[in-house]
Amino acid sequence: MKIDERGPKHIGIILDGNRRWAKARGLSVNDGHKAGAETVKKIVRYAYDCGLEYLTLYAFSTENWKRDASEVKLLMKLLEKFTDELLNDKDEKRDIRIKIYGDISRLDKKLQDNILSLEKRTENNSKMTLGICLNYGGRDELVMATKSIIDEVLSGKINKEDVNAELISNHLYTKDIPDPDLIIRTSNEYRLSNFLTWQSTYSELYFPKDIMWPDFDEKQLDIAIEEYIKRNRRFGGN
Repeated sequence: MKIDERGPKHIGIILDGNRRWAKARGLSVNDGHKAGAETVKKIVRYAYDCGLEYLTLYAFSTENWKRDASEVKLLMKLLEKFTDELLNDKDEKRDIRIKIYGDISRLDKKLQDNILSLEKRTENNSKMTLGICLNYGGRDELVMATKSIIDEVLSGKINKEDVNAELISNHLYTKDIPDPDLIIRTSNEYRLSNFLTWQSTYSELYFPKDIMWPDFDEKQLDIAIEEYIKRNRRFGGN
């Protein structure tokens, strides 16, 4: 489908259910994450072709470090492979700006280097912004923003009275993009799990029933967008 003025400009997706998808098929956790990575590629291409302006994916949270070490290692390798493919694809014609949101300092140096190279290479692209949340947590983001604002107040750059919602938004990782209109979470979970905590205040939420992330496809994205169009967004008004 093509997204018109009624549709969302920014969609956030919580990629959930890779492990349950694999378990239901008698496959390994590794197989589930690999299948999920292929779904990411498919949905990014389709969202771009639909005309979506911003797509933000929750790929690895600050809490995901608590998982089994072998699973974390696999996820990091998949992320490195994904960024390698983007960097080495000389035929990629899509006009996509790539932004990484989160504290990348804990990631392997190779992955950090890939991230910085991708952001630099794509910084002038403008048709769609693909945001990938890595080592990201909404509360950590707010703590980071608060510390930055405190430093500016103490240094005299701004006054305490200058602190408002707009100022806080401008100190977040996502300061240069609009808040998400629609957030989708797969796998029958009905919570945001520390995803875009500040930015999601007025986001519409959509939870596709009985769909694990590896099974989320173009049709499912169409259904989510159509559901969004039906809703009446009041932003706290009557």
